[in-house]
Amino acid sequence: MAKLTKKLKALEGKVDSLKLHTVDEALKTVRELASAKFDETLEVALNLGVDPRHADQMVRGVVTLPAGTGKDVKVAVFARGDNADKALAAGADKVGAEDLMEDMLAGNLDYGRVIATPDMMGIVGRLGKTLGPKGLMPNPKLGTVTPNVADAVKAAKGGQIEFRVEKTGIIHAGLGKLSFGEEKLRQNFDAFVDAIVKAKPAGAKGKYVRKIALSSTMGPGVKGDTAAVSGAGSRPALIQGR
Repeated sequence: MAKLTKKLKALEGKVDSLKLHTVDEALKTVRELASAKFDETLEVALNLGVDPRHADQMVRGVVTLPAGTGKDVKVAVFARGDNADKALAAGADKVGAEDLMEDMLAGNLDYGRVIATPDMMGIVGRLGKTLGPKGLMPNPKLGTVTPNVADAVKAAKGGQIEFRVEKTGIIHAGLGKLSFGEEKLRQNFDAFVDAIVKAKPAGAKGKYVRKIALSSTMGPGVKGDTAAVSGAGSRPALIQGR
């Protein structure tokens, strides 16, 4: 286990590790404790009551953060002809077909999102072992295999993020820069948790959202109260209460 630095130990000493904070309290605390010289990102981690080894307990999807992510997402698109032109016009960083595949096989994978038109999946399929482990494989369920490449590129550039539960039942994501302010970060948090709750799988039993923690990139975790978080399709009272 990595040793904590003196700085992080000092910061953790300012957080009550036993207290379950409201969202607004947690956001305020995280911003107050941010001490890095760069604009840190608000990080959220949810511990879910699911076992992703079972297909009926997988939690995966996309959500658009109202205030954006604060990051410049690099987007690659597999398309030809008019679709390629539309992708470039929408702001795609790289567009191609076989040439893009070869470039990725050579190790050039500095992208946050990979999109493909349906007719390109014969080419993209050869990249399964390359893109899969990085979570970049285009998927129709996530809207990254689509004939509407322009809309997909704009969504990726405009604040849409993907989420997927890990083997340990944890989902984590970045919800924007701390400089956004508490109101915009709250909007992003609400949208993200709503998407997770609505994505509750049929196979999930018992309490769904078991733990919530917020932190900055370099700061300590602040626990959130999950007592009011309920099942899929309902907005958690925890998120509503102000």
